[in-house]
Parts: sequence; structure tokens; C-alpha cells
Amino acid sequence: MELDTLTYKIRGCIYEVYKTLGPGLLESVYEEALMYEFDKNGLYYDNQVNFPVIYKGKELKKNLILDLVVEDSVILELKSVEELKRVHYKQLFTYLKLTDLRVGFLVNFNVDDILAKGSINRIVYNY
Repeated sequence: MELDTLTYKIRGCIYEVYKTLGPGLLESVYEEALMYEFDKNGLYYDNQVNFPVIYKGKELKKNLILDLVVEDSVILELKSVEELKRVHYKQLFTYLKLTDLRVGFLVNFNVDDILAKGSINRIVYNY
């Protein structure tokens, strides 16, 4: 699936989950609801993905744990916080860098309006 089409579908699923559940729940609740929407929309995904970290050729004992990876192409990092901090953006950017994936979404569900600027953030990593 073309990346722009995929990210459009992912955004639609995010909007549907927010519209149905509203703000302020645990991230795990939104994650499960998103998986339902992905299934309904025919999107393949993995959740709580363990991804090895290689440091100077050595695999570390601790892995990254990615909230969701959709169609082996897009990382979703879910938050339910009062406000996103710079570290949240850096975290997703580093995930993209370490996984060699190009696009991710940083989503904060604990907002008054999911359509407001800064609630759904598309992050692109250019190799």
C-alpha cells in the first residue's frame, strides 16, 4: 500500500477511536481500540513489538518496545498525557532511526480535540 494512503487510513482509525472513547483513558485502552479499527479496515499490524537494539555491532539485552507497527511501515507511539514534551518527539525519532522505518505517528489522546494542532504528529525520518 502506498505510504500516503496508509497514513490516511491510520489517521481515520485514530479519529474514530477518539470520537468513540474521548480523552483521558490509559494508553493501553487506545491501543486495543486501534487494533480493533485496524482489523476492521484490513490493516496488518503488530503491537508491543520487541525490536533489538544494536550498539556498535553488539545486540543489547534490552529491546525497544514499540506500541504499534502498521503494515511493517509506520510506527505509532501512543500517549495519554497532559501535554507532549520534546522527549516524546525525540523518542519516536530515535525509534524510526533504529528500526530503519521512515514514518511514525506520535498521538496524544488526552486532549480536548484530537483534530487540534499537536495532537496527531506525523514524524518523518530521512535516511
